[in-house]
Amino acid sequence: MTLLSCLLVVVSIFPARANDALTPLRVNTPPVIDGKLDDLAWQQAPSVTGFKTFVPDFGLEMADQTVVYYAYDHENLYFAFRCFDREPHKIKTSVTKRDNIRPDDWICINLDSFNDQQALYGFYVNPAGIQEDTRFANGSEDAGIDLIWHSAGAIDSAGYTIEVQIPFKSIRFANREQVEMGVVFERRVSRRAEQGTFPPLKPERGMFFLTQMHPMVMHDVKNYRLFELLPGVTHSQRSSRADDRLVSEGDENEFSVTTKYGLTSELILDGTYNPDFSQVEADAGQVDRNLRFALFYPEKRPFFLEGDENFNFAGGNGNDPLLEVAHTRTIVNPIAGVKLSGKIGKKNFFAMIDALDDLPAGSEGKHAHASLLRYKRALRDDSFIGAFYTGREEKHGFNRVAGPDGQMRINESSILGYHLFLSQHKAGAASPAQDGHALGLDYLYNTRNLDVNLGVQDLSDDFTTVSGFLTRTGISRARATVTPKFYPKSGFIRRIDVSLTSAQVKDKPSDLFETDNIFTLRFIPRRNANIALNANYSTEVFAGQRFQTSGWTLGASSQLTKQVFLRLAYGGGKGIYYVAATQAKRSDALMNLIYQPSDKLNANLTLTYADLFDESS
Repeated sequence: MTLLSCLLVVVSIFPARANDALTPLRVNTPPVIDGKLDDLAWQQAPSVTGFKTFVPDFGLEMADQTVVYYAYDHENLYFAFRCFDREPHKIKTSVTKRDNIRPDDWICINLDSFNDQQALYGFYVNPAGIQEDTRFANGSEDAGIDLIWHSAGAIDSAGYTIEVQIPFKSIRFANREQVEMGVVFERRVSRRAEQGTFPPLKPERGMFFLTQMHPMVMHDVKNYRLFELLPGVTHSQRSSRADDRLVSEGDENEFSVTTKYGLTSELILDGTYNPDFSQVEADAGQVDRNLRFALFYPEKRPFFLEGDENFNFAGGNGNDPLLEVAHTRTIVNPIAGVKLSGKIGKKNFFAMIDALDDLPAGSEGKHAHASLLRYKRALRDDSFIGAFYTGREEKHGFNRVAGPDGQMRINESSILGYHLFLSQHKAGAASPAQDGHALGLDYLYNTRNLDVNLGVQDLSDDFTTVSGFLTRTGISRARATVTPKFYPKSGFIRRIDVSLTSAQVKDKPSDLFETDNIFTLRFIPRRNANIALNANYSTEVFAGQRFQTSGWTLGASSQLTKQVFLRLAYGGGKGIYYVAATQAKRSDALMNLIYQPSDKLNANLTLTYADLFDESS
C-alpha cells in the first residue's frame, strides 16, 4: 500500500508531455475552495509544471516554479496553483474590486471550452483570491463579462496558493460523451514584469494563444438545462422646485423581467422586457472636448454581454475608422428584446439580437426596431468565414448593413483578415436613400523577433452604420507597422522595441492626401517598468483643408516599490481646433500615482491635462 501511494505521487507530479491530452482527476468529494491545498483531491490529482516565459522574452525558465493541479466532477472544473516565490514578502496582491487585478501578481486559466481555436475564456485570480474574467475572440479581449465561479488564495512562506472552481453551467461547451477543451495556464510576477505559460508559447507563433492550446479531456459531464429568471420592480419619485418649494411630480412603478434559457449547453436564449440597467457600473470618464467623432463606450449591460464576442469582425484593428459593425450601446432604451447566441454543430456560430428601442422625444415615431445577426463557420486552426446583417427600422427611415468577413491563417506566424460591408441608409421622410461600402484587409505577423501589421481600408462617402461605431467615411487608406524587437544579453534593459508606422490616406470629398508617420522607441528594463518615446510627422484633412498634426510624447511607468506605482507622460505638437476648423497647438500631460500601504487599502490619484491654442489668435 505504501509503495502504491508513492507511485501515485510520482505519477501526479510528472510533467505532461507536449502531445498528451490532460486528463483531470474525477472526484467524488470536491475540494473546499479556501486557498489551501490540503484536500485529498489535490493529493491525488495530476499536475503540470515547466512554465516558460513569453514576456518579456520567450522560452526562458521562470525565476520560481509553478505547479498546476486539475480535477473535475459532473458539475464543476477544479484547478489548484502552487506558485513558489523565494521572496514571498514581495508578492503583490490587493483586496480590490472585480476586474481590477492586472497590476498584481496573478494566475490565469485560458480555457477554450470548445477546443476549436475560435474563442477562449480568461479566468484571472490574484493571491488574495480576487477575480477577473474575460472573453477573447478575433484578437480582442473583453473584460465586460461577469461569470459565476469561485476562487480563493493564500500567501505562505513558500509563495502563494490558489484554488478555482468553474461550474460547467457558467461556460458554453459541447456536451458529448467525451468533452474536449483546450487550456493554457498562465502566471504573472508583477515585480519582474514576467509572464509564463504551460504549455510554453512557441517563439515562431508569438502570442497567438488560440493555436497553442493544450487539449484537456473529460467524461460523464452532467447534461443540464440552464434557466435563469430575474424579475424586478423599480419605484421612482420625481420632484421639482417651484416657488422655493419642492413639489412632487408623482410616483412611478415599473416592472421588468430578464430570463436566460439554455436550449443546449452550446446555445443560449435570452429575453427581456422593460429592463432596468440603473445598477450597471458607470462609464469611465474621458476627455470630451474638441472631438471629431463621438467617444466610444464599451457595453456593460448584462443582457447584451452573452455571446458579445461573436460580433467581433475580421479585417481591421483598433486604429481603423470602422471599430464595430454591431455596437449594442446604440440600442439605448430597449422596451423588449430577445437574443440567441452560441454554437450549432461543430463549426457553426450564430448570434442574433432583436429589440424594440424607445426613441427620445422629438423623433419621427415612438420606437425603432433593431436587428443584429451574425454567422461564423470555423475552418482550420483559428480561420473562419462569416457574415453580418444589422438593421434599424424607424417610422420614416432605416439603416441596413450587410456583408461577409473572414480570417485565414497563412502559417503559424501570420493571419489575413478581410471584410466587405454594404450599407443602405435613409435618415427620414424627406431624405433620399443612400448606398455605401466599407472594405478592409488586415495582415498580422507576430513572432519573438518581429511584428508586422499591414492594412488597407476603403470607405465610401455615404457608408453609414447606425448600429455600429464609425469614426470617419470617404477615405482610402493604406497602413504598415513594422516592429523589430531586440534582447540585450546583459545590462539594465531586457528588451527594446523599435516601431515604425506609416499610413497614407486619401480624403475623397476634398481629393487631398494626408499622412501619418510614427516612430516609437520602447525600453523594457529588468524591473516592472516601461519607457517609451513617440514622435510623429502627420497631417489630417478636415473641412476640405489639410492641417499639421505632428508631435511627440514621452512616457514612463514603474512599480517603484510594492506599495507605490507611478506613471508620467507628456507630449505636445500641432492639432486641429475642430469647432472653428483652424490650425492649433496642443499639449497633453498625465500623472497616475497609486499608493497601496496594505493589501486592503489603495489610493489612486490621476491627473489629466490637455490644452489647445488657436495659432491664429
